[in-house]
Amino acid sequence: MDFSIDEKLLKTLKEIREFTRAEVYPLERDFLSKPFHELLPALNEKRDKVKAMGWWSPSIPKQYGGAGFSFLEFAHISEELGRSPLGYYVFNSQAPDVGNMELLIAFGTPEQKEKYLLPLVRGDIRSCYSMTEPDYPGSNPVWMGTTATKDGGDYVINGRKWFTSSADGAAFTICMALTNPDAPKAHQRASQIIVPPDTPGYRLVCNTPVMGHSGEDWASHGEVEFENCRVPQSNRLGAEGEGFALAQERLGPGRIYHCMRWIGICERALELMCARAAARQLAPGVPVASRQIIQAMLAESRAEINAARLMVLQAAWKIDREGQRKARVEVSTIKFFVADVLQKVLDRAIQVHGGLGVTDYTPLAFFYRHERAERIYDGADEVHKTVVARQLLKEYGVKVELVGG
Repeated sequence: MDFSIDEKLLKTLKEIREFTRAEVYPLERDFLSKPFHELLPALNEKRDKVKAMGWWSPSIPKQYGGAGFSFLEFAHISEELGRSPLGYYVFNSQAPDVGNMELLIAFGTPEQKEKYLLPLVRGDIRSCYSMTEPDYPGSNPVWMGTTATKDGGDYVINGRKWFTSSADGAAFTICMALTNPDAPKAHQRASQIIVPPDTPGYRLVCNTPVMGHSGEDWASHGEVEFENCRVPQSNRLGAEGEGFALAQERLGPGRIYHCMRWIGICERALELMCARAAARQLAPGVPVASRQIIQAMLAESRAEINAARLMVLQAAWKIDREGQRKARVEVSTIKFFVADVLQKVLDRAIQVHGGLGVTDYTPLAFFYRHERAERIYDGADEVHKTVVARQLLKEYGVKVELVGG
């Protein structure tokens, strides 16, 4: 396995790092203290600069208006963008938009691409993704209550979703709903359907407050309701009953990007930790960094980040060579391992900063609040650990059951 980076990509990564430090980091203080919409003029100026540099929508093929970086190239870029809470947005790679772009590219009809994909890639609109339900466990994605019943040439959707990220202001949602409830296999019962928010019967119930944030504006986590919500069957993505398969296509590479983003956050936290340890003094001429316990925190963080990065690159390498199905164990392993590393590094960084660490004068407290969820979304840690354990125990004749099969 060769994880070396060619000179062209190295140059691009260096330029992106310099750009984010000079153009994006200075906006973070306002981001942490003001409503997001007040930052839009400054953010749009940075987004225009990203377009001019040829980095816009980096993971999207050029034919659709993106920069056309490969899967592994974007994984490395994800680490750079993850260093700032604003990095992904400035480059138009924020979730859930980038995942929806990839779904539309892979499974959208020409009409769907024209109407939804292209404006999304341009950054003209935002989108959301409705899968998780308040009355059903998110760790069992094949068990849900939302239905889409055929009526003539339409689907009539009924159900309730929550944690529909970016629902507030989205131009469309991609809704997972049961279209084939009697299919013998649970994984073949649901489909994914595009629903515009002005469709009668679609309602944004509320924005869910999360970790002290109101849930409004940019970082919304909407609860949405579908009540006799009628859309044409032509709004379905992919074949009927393949909703779960489409979700897996979306989530597999997405976990690589998430993990590399978390590594970017870790690198930023380590930089801040080192700078604070060197500058903060316990007594005149005695920096915090002079204490071995602090040195151990720095060394452990460095080792864990390096290990996490190599694990993620190895999983990405296997996906590239053998496909997602063959790399399922590797992807599950990095999902819980890197999430744990992130929590440890952030906790140490806050500890070294002392009282400053829990303020919003640095991005550490924001990362600490908003990244706790990474051990839950895209499969809870416990589920991914079970995937790994099941594979390990196979050769010992032990069968481990997974939630939802």
